[in-house]
Amino acid sequence: MIVVTGAAGFIGSNLVKGLNQRGIDNIIAVDDLTEGDKFRNLADLRIADYLDRDVFRSRVANGALPGVTAILHQGACSDTTERNGAYMMDNNYRVSLELLEYAQGNGIPLIYASSAAVYGASEVYREEPANEGPLNVYGYSKLLFDQVVRQRESRRTAQVVGLRYFNVYGPREQHKGRMASVAFHNMNQFLAEGHVRLFAGWDGYGDGEQSRDFISVDDVVAVNLHFLDHPEQSGIFNCGTGRAQPFNDIAAAVVNTLRAEQGVPEASLQELVAAGLIRYIPFPDDLKGRYQSFTQADVTQLRGAGFAAPMRDVRTGVTEYVQTWRARK
Repeated sequence: MIVVTGAAGFIGSNLVKGLNQRGIDNIIAVDDLTEGDKFRNLADLRIADYLDRDVFRSRVANGALPGVTAILHQGACSDTTERNGAYMMDNNYRVSLELLEYAQGNGIPLIYASSAAVYGASEVYREEPANEGPLNVYGYSKLLFDQVVRQRESRRTAQVVGLRYFNVYGPREQHKGRMASVAFHNMNQFLAEGHVRLFAGWDGYGDGEQSRDFISVDDVVAVNLHFLDHPEQSGIFNCGTGRAQPFNDIAAAVVNTLRAEQGVPEASLQELVAAGLIRYIPFPDDLKGRYQSFTQADVTQLRGAGFAAPMRDVRTGVTEYVQTWRARK
């Protein structure tokens, strides 16, 4: 029996899908469906049971989860603007600690979601304490748990893997609202307004040239399943492509894919801008000094752990995403 927490969420539901594609449906899905629309992410998937988050937490505390062979822990508050520190630390840190202690006490592999937010304003995205300095309580909640995992490494009784997700995009994120990916927002902007808006140049970058490490959720699933297949491997790993690409690339892939539905040939970035299909708005004053203009995962440790599969570039991954999303309409 495999437990997936946050199973109705973005990455969690894609993990359930990935397990199903392997013929695995002996899955306990854990989530909080107070906002019930997230059920749609599970409706086409196969699971053995669903547990409310609080019921699951109680069973963990009472040791009442027989037959569990692995835990894929994705459940968390992922809103980086959430300022309620007590809520964030309980939901992200304390629950994770309870799961760690349960898993270690029962010899169960634990693969959990960390975040690139632990790096804050660092210019080096390598899994080392010297590079870590979160800018918000969300990032701190993730970093504190990573630190505890490191401290307990010498007493580890089973696999523990932390994956520091970079900018993930892909299907099943529609419930995330403003926290959804740039690709999702660009897609909906273009469908509603006929153009996409990006930030104009700032911080030494040209219009739309601020760059991030954008990773397809399908590649994130592949990384999780790699570690599920290799319980002998433990540690904290970046989960990104190792390739920074500008926001312009996301917008161009979205616009060209949607226009291709109408039989319109692909256009260059310059042509899309000249046609007013990609537009630039002034960089907001309130984001200056608080915005990551560049992120790029150092994937040396991930590759060293044997994950050798190629990862999608933005053009490939975003095109697949838009086509998948449109096919569901």
